[in-house]
Amino acid sequence: MLGSLSDADDALQEAWLKVSRADVSAIENLGGWLTTVVARACLDSLRARKSRREETLETQAPESIAANGGGDPEQEAVLADSVGLALLVVLDTLDPAERLAFVLHDMFGVPFDEIAPIVGRSPDAARQLASRARRRVRGAPTASTADLTAQRKVVEAFLTALRGGDFEGLLAVLDPEVVVRLDAAARAPGAPREVRRARTWAEGAIAFARGAGSRMLGFAQPALVNGSVGLVLAPRGRLWRALRFVIRDEKIVEVEVVADPTRLQEVEIAVLNGV
Repeated sequence: MLGSLSDADDALQEAWLKVSRADVSAIENLGGWLTTVVARACLDSLRARKSRREETLETQAPESIAANGGGDPEQEAVLADSVGLALLVVLDTLDPAERLAFVLHDMFGVPFDEIAPIVGRSPDAARQLASRARRRVRGAPTASTADLTAQRKVVEAFLTALRGGDFEGLLAVLDPEVVVRLDAAARAPGAPREVRRARTWAEGAIAFARGAGSRMLGFAQPALVNGSVGLVLAPRGRLWRALRFVIRDEKIVEVEVVADPTRLQEVEIAVLNGV
């Protein structure tokens, strides 16, 4: 629901305080009551997150991103992996009520007539909230299933090689004349806006993977990026980088690395399932 262990702990602590003050013997459906209490605490947390201005991840050093904001970095990585980084990224774009309706119904099977009073809507309106969220989560792929399957194999091979520091493995999935474009937030000061040729970019990518970027690659996962298979890097479920690929003949011929916060908000991310 919240994508953060520390935020989840806060919600559960608030629920526990309410339980400790309540006469639970008078509650007929304790499970339903607890679901409502925890869900409302999550809803309040999500609304507060949307309304307050927070320091963006892009202003922090890559090494510190996973450790900031509370929680153990390894546990946060396990959470993100189990839920799915792409799903956490998409959920973070939803309205709090949409997110709550979708998670409660689609992930936990809570009926809409129980969700409705939590979000302050009618059951039909709660159903519509979940439906809108579901469409955002699934996205609209621009390629066929067969094309997406082929793209995913290439992207997963790329990610495996990058994580393993496998220079030759990286070259195997890159077109020799690959063109890589990086926005201002994705490149180091003074670095070129565009990098050409596989060996040139692969050397820099491997250096990044072995250095400051090693931790960040633990938060990388294939996802639909603007309708095609790409990569998202999302520490603690918050989008930090999006990589869009152009793939031809099982080779990556173009890469676009998006890191600017404004541009990231415009990128359409969806969960990659069933391909």
